[in-house]
Amino acid sequence: MKEAGDRAAVADADRAAVAAQLGREPRGVRAVASRCPCGLPAVIETAPRLPDGTPFPTLFYLTCPKAASAIGTLEGSGVMREMQDRLAGDPKLRAAYTAAHEDYLRRRGEAAREDGIEPLPEGVQSAGGMPGRVKCLHALIAHELAVPGVNPFGREGLEALPEWWRSGPCVRPDTGAGDTADIDDTGTTGDEGEAR
Repeated sequence: MKEAGDRAAVADADRAAVAAQLGREPRGVRAVASRCPCGLPAVIETAPRLPDGTPFPTLFYLTCPKAASAIGTLEGSGVMREMQDRLAGDPKLRAAYTAAHEDYLRRRGEAAREDGIEPLPEGVQSAGGMPGRVKCLHALIAHELAVPGVNPFGREGLEALPEWWRSGPCVRPDTGAGDTADIDDTGTTGDEGEAR
């Protein structure tokens, strides 16, 4: 099935897996941006605008509920506060995080151009609080999974996670059953506030 805005047809099995992960049909899917070691999608790339034209700033959308749960636990540990403190005091880290923000905006703009849709207006946030805050590890880790080596806090968060896939796939897309988490429209189990 291909929906408006897809740069290439997303395999039916991948679309079914993402629907099972989210508990609803995915919107604006362009591609699978990263897979869990189990083979299922972990991050999808979404169009900057949903099929109805609604802006959707979250280009890289975490779909794996096991990864989302592990990230939520990491966020609850207070690690983002420590990251935020380091961001304020480390010019080299701040420059790398700003570069990640610029990468996100560039990729989102390219996606809009490729899809022939209006880019999001200048000044629309990227994701996860970039470039000035560390707001949502779900979004930062999704960026790192999709574009390895780009997001310094996404990489740190990813390295701190347990191997969430070890107990098996998060869903069984052939039946639609699985142990799914309650995931909101930002692709997270937390209140990211980046996309609605």
